[in-house]
Amino acid sequence: MARSSDTRPALPTPRSLAAVLRRLRLPRTRERLRLPPLVAQRLPRLAILAALGPGIVSGFADNDAGGITTYSVVGAQYGYALLWAILASLVALFFTQEVGARLGLATGRGLLDLIREHFGPRWGTFAIATMLLANLGDTVAEFAGIGAALSLFGVPVATADAVAAVVIVLLLSRGSFRRVQFAFLGIGAGVSVAYAVSAVLAHPEWTRGAEYLVVPHATLSTAYLLAVVGTVGTTITPWGQAFIQSYTADKRLRPEDLRGSRLDVAAGAILTNLVAGFIVIAAAATLWKHGLRTIPDARAAAQALGPLAGHLAETVFALGLLAASFLGLGTVPLTSAYATTEALGLERGLDFRVRQAPAFYGLLAFFVGVAAVFVLIPGLPLIQVMFLSQVFDGALLPVILVFVMLLAQRRELLGPLASGRVLLSIGWLIAALVSILSVALVATLILP
Repeated sequence: MARSSDTRPALPTPRSLAAVLRRLRLPRTRERLRLPPLVAQRLPRLAILAALGPGIVSGFADNDAGGITTYSVVGAQYGYALLWAILASLVALFFTQEVGARLGLATGRGLLDLIREHFGPRWGTFAIATMLLANLGDTVAEFAGIGAALSLFGVPVATADAVAAVVIVLLLSRGSFRRVQFAFLGIGAGVSVAYAVSAVLAHPEWTRGAEYLVVPHATLSTAYLLAVVGTVGTTITPWGQAFIQSYTADKRLRPEDLRGSRLDVAAGAILTNLVAGFIVIAAAATLWKHGLRTIPDARAAAQALGPLAGHLAETVFALGLLAASFLGLGTVPLTSAYATTEALGLERGLDFRVRQAPAFYGLLAFFVGVAAVFVLIPGLPLIQVMFLSQVFDGALLPVILVFVMLLAQRRELLGPLASGRVLLSIGWLIAALVSILSVALVATLILP
């Protein structure tokens, strides 16, 4: 399958970077820099780092406002008992995201674009329409998270959300791919540090946490199984699968960047679940330990940390919620803009200027604006909006994973990046397990 044409200005790629780095192996340059011969010879391998970004950003963004709320509730209700589920979701996240990244590397196209071409316009329309509805609910949840976090510092919700909407649109439309990725990575790193600090300040039982991480302590109850489903379902999302493929294509990575891309996805999966683990540990060491087993959202968790672990822990937890929600506010509408322009065959990408890709940036601003208006509607039941987005996510995820695996089987599409039978079997097994969990989640949400 030929990769789509690219009219954007040429930028350094991992391959060109490797060519530049190879020049450092010249004896004259080596002597000038006074580098040991072994170090100088290995410098070109650093070019693999240039492929990093899509997997880490996608992983960081999975821990958005909804994810933080889920992990806080799980930690408050079950303590350390569900840490094993986070470890299991790490493996599932790596395999599903790795397949998406390979599709982006091999084709240079987004997931929704490939679904429309290979499975027909009806399936393509269904996937896009359902994802846009779910993404709207997810974006509303990000605004709710921003408003909740800043309200702890005395900032009115309307002011917080209006400023956040303007800032995120300006960041995505006035920057470049490199600047946006740098901002995303910086925000994600801030989230990681915030929740690592929160966990340390909570003074948890680290030995007990390590035990529950590797040895499942399951109980046969509907509530426990629902918590497991929610933990895994929060990590793997339809928009996350679409995002990593479109973002990989937008970064203009090539098949030869597969090694770096796998490292990127692995790093993203590990960092994502580290943050999730820190949130559960912080909640377990404070809320669960002191019998506060019921909390409505992440804001309540942050407020409860104050009397139990100190004002600093409360502040850091709230700042983590703010940063995570802002990162989600950037990535979820961006996924919607990618998907829509892919379906319509329009110019898209963060390296384009607004005048070069007006539809892409116009849709991006539209998706952000609509969600912002929803949040500011007086009396709008935000909990029900977020509930519906979870239902859409849960219903769409099995369909998306099946499409991803069907595409991954097409050797004419992936060429040398096609998976072997063992990896395909593992992929199908994970897709089946995650799909079963998603269906179970939807059933528990809808049925009384």
